[in-house]
Amino acid sequence: MSQALPIVAVSRPLPGEFSVPEADVRFGPERGFPDPKQRGEFMRGASAIVTWVSDRVDDALLDAIGPQLKLVANFAVGFDNIELDACRRRGVRVSNTPDAVTEGTADVAVMLMLAAARRLSAADRFCRSGDWERHGILGPNEWIGVPLAGRTLFIVGAGRIGYATALRTIGFGMRVTYWARRAKPAFEAAPLNARKLELDEGLAGADFVSIHVPLTPETRGLIDARRLALMKPGAVLVNTARGPIVDEAALAAALRDRRIFGAGLDVFEKEPQVYDALKSLDNVVMTPHYGSASETSRSAMSALCAANIRAVLAGKDPVTPVV
Repeated sequence: MSQALPIVAVSRPLPGEFSVPEADVRFGPERGFPDPKQRGEFMRGASAIVTWVSDRVDDALLDAIGPQLKLVANFAVGFDNIELDACRRRGVRVSNTPDAVTEGTADVAVMLMLAAARRLSAADRFCRSGDWERHGILGPNEWIGVPLAGRTLFIVGAGRIGYATALRTIGFGMRVTYWARRAKPAFEAAPLNARKLELDEGLAGADFVSIHVPLTPETRGLIDARRLALMKPGAVLVNTARGPIVDEAALAAALRDRRIFGAGLDVFEKEPQVYDALKSLDNVVMTPHYGSASETSRSAMSALCAANIRAVLAGKDPVTPVV
């Protein structure tokens, strides 16, 4: 009698090619499982699971899946949705997709810089609503934005995405500074020639601040009211990392009072909820946590999740291990 194939439970359908021929691969619904109990029932008996950023992996889910589970393959670079200690206690490996998201997320970071600096979303509404027609031709002092050319960009979190974001700004002639726990030779060498600064000093001197740190207990609320107050009145804050790194109430107040020029946000504290005070502000540009949502990035993420699963089912270490 042939032995049953190990089960791989994927919480949602994936883009691109997801190939694990040595397993029985099962996909959940397009919208996933809002109820954690339903997710646990779907994944019960799996040897490997693929989780999306909104799928909480905790003791309850791991118990529901069963002791045969070998790997949690997170379809994301961040893994704040996973209780790592709960996985360690059970000997369950965890992987992520670090390189696959880099280019797509860096594109969105620069897009948000430009959009916030030139008030793109407000200008778009101005044209669509008929307000421009009613207002008439713009005068020389209207709709003034801030330039990127020759300005200082401060990268908070000098990892892969931070580097790729900074690299894209060379064409604008931007000066790059960065903050990280330790020096990053790749940042300080050509072509970036970036300077490492302490967080408060970097925030105070920057024209653009781009957030790229992971969400940890240390980075939760990292950009709070005090640190926002350090920024220049003409500065722009961009966050493509995780929403809780920035205190949204403090950011909304700073934007409302024009203490900073603008913000570009792809992530939020309580997704998919958007903090109400942000919705009415015309100096913030918002996108729905879609930084990696390019065809190339998402296909690479699928392939990397599959590679991690194939390695673990073969008794090897994950290709991109977290634990």
